Amino acid sequence: MPVRATKRGSERTPFPSDAEADVLICGASFAGLAVARELRASGARVTVLDRYEIGERQTSACAAPAQWLEALGLQDAIRQRFDSLVFHTRSARARWAFGFDYATFDYPELCRLLWEQCGEAEFETAKVEGRTGDVVHTDRGDIHSPLIVDAMGWRRVLGTGVQPPEAPLSRGLEVHPFASGPDLEVWVDRAFVRAGYGWSFPAGEELRIGIGSYEPRDHVKDPTVRLAGHVGAEPVRYQGNWIPHRMRPATEDGVFFAGDSAGHCIPLTAEGIRTALYFGIACGRELAAVLDGRQDREAALARHHTFCAAHEWKFERMWDLQRLIPRLHTDVLDRLVGFIARRGISHWSFRHYWNIAPPSFALPAPQRARTPAARLAA
Repeated sequence: MPVRATKRGSERTPFPSDAEADVLICGASFAGLAVARELRASGARVTVLDRYEIGERQTSACAAPAQWLEALGLQDAIRQRFDSLVFHTRSARARWAFGFDYATFDYPELCRLLWEQCGEAEFETAKVEGRTGDVVHTDRGDIHSPLIVDAMGWRRVLGTGVQPPEAPLSRGLEVHPFASGPDLEVWVDRAFVRAGYGWSFPAGEELRIGIGSYEPRDHVKDPTVRLAGHVGAEPVRYQGNWIPHRMRPATEDGVFFAGDSAGHCIPLTAEGIRTALYFGIACGRELAAVLDGRQDREAALARHHTFCAAHEWKFERMWDLQRLIPRLHTDVLDRLVGFIARRGISHWSFRHYWNIAPPSFALPAPQRARTPAARLAA
């Protein structure tokens, strides 16, 4: 990883009183890094903030269509590829062919590779605490910027916040035992979770086994332990997170939102990586047009809002399925699983799912700016 200007403890120095950036991106995971990547040709002062070092804190099972990762030049982070999904119910088992490959990947490595494509952008560790106008407040001081992006996740820190269990959030927990397996596997079985699903995603030398509950009031630790035991793995190395399952406005009070902060996570499946990349790229392109004078901030805000809102109907149909599937009688669910296992049906289904955020949107990173931007003083 690149050497950071600041670390923790006594080295966590205050920002200068006049700290500023042309673009301030709060959040350094998939969406935030995708925004920064699109700005590397701008020559602008782009600063990325995160509470943790880039790639330090994995928050998901880390799987995405392999073609997305390859289109972005991130294929070296891939740990395992799959052309199908094994789907389990209480009394049925079926294999669904994707018609393309999904891949599990190494989170720190993917973040490192993505950061390398961000050109002269600067990274700083800081906890973002709020905003007043064009000034973002952090635990290291304030930073002024006319263009601010919130890519910090479900809390939506720089906008109207959300709080579980009342907010439209699912609850997820997984363990990472050192083990291996040949298949992506999913369980929809009320023996594990009454409204949700379980998963086992192999990634080279580890399994990522977890439970996602659509009902945030339902605890998921015991079900996760049961599922790990069911597949013969030890429940160790826990990680968990809240998962948005409804879209939120992609702009608010002059701030751009991308990734989980905008609800860019597909309901039913809770897939949020390729959508974070997809909407992060879209946001970055609007900001790039501001920086090179093709549009002003208000136009960029309007276009980003419209672009994201145009996808909402797709997310709402997946939300309808999220509400429907847990209500299906076991026999009906078994027949549905068997029907989708027909190759033509599975390919058709996954093609439509794929098109929610297709990899054709991903292009090679823009050429680096010839003149590096001035850096934010540490």
